[in-house]
Amino acid sequence: MERRSLFLGAAAAFVASGGSYFGSVRQSNAGPRAGYFPNVALRTHEDKSVLFYDDLIAGKFVLINFMYTGCGEICPGMTANLVEVQRLLGERVGRDIFMYSITLQPELDTPKILRGYAETFDVQPGWLFLTGERTDIETLRRKLGFIDRDPVVDGDLEQHIGIVKFGIERLDRWAGCPALTVPEQIVRSILSLEGSKGKSAPS
Repeated sequence: MERRSLFLGAAAAFVASGGSYFGSVRQSNAGPRAGYFPNVALRTHEDKSVLFYDDLIAGKFVLINFMYTGCGEICPGMTANLVEVQRLLGERVGRDIFMYSITLQPELDTPKILRGYAETFDVQPGWLFLTGERTDIETLRRKLGFIDRDPVVDGDLEQHIGIVKFGIERLDRWAGCPALTVPEQIVRSILSLEGSKGKSAPS
């Protein structure tokens, strides 16, 4: 129970504290707190270079989680669960909802390795697996709130935060839930943002 509370607390902290691959996003579509998000360079599982803010989340409806391909049972379970979420969201994924899984082990998870992982799970277009420099991945992890308040737990890769976070960046609405939640419930939570006032990202 305490671990679950920490997961949900991390999600709440994120909410409260608030040529492109997918095509150019006009600055007017960016959210009101665009400067909060690091614009670090990443590479996709298709070996394309992208900028986290400009190319991936500016003005978009997004889902984000952290994982790594060498993970035991937890990451494969989360990925399989999110595959079902992608299926339930249907054609919206890749059109007006975008999914991103960021590796916690960038030294090993090259674009080629991530591509094989995505193929193993039959991931469909609209969902990118991302790698980059260790320092940039760590910056993103902390800025997005995927952290544990216990530094020992936080430093243990096998105990990483199993949350999927989702938001409509241009409206500054964000929420999250455990990535192993029943897929139908995750989808309901995701779509509820469209009719919700939501909460702001940090300034």
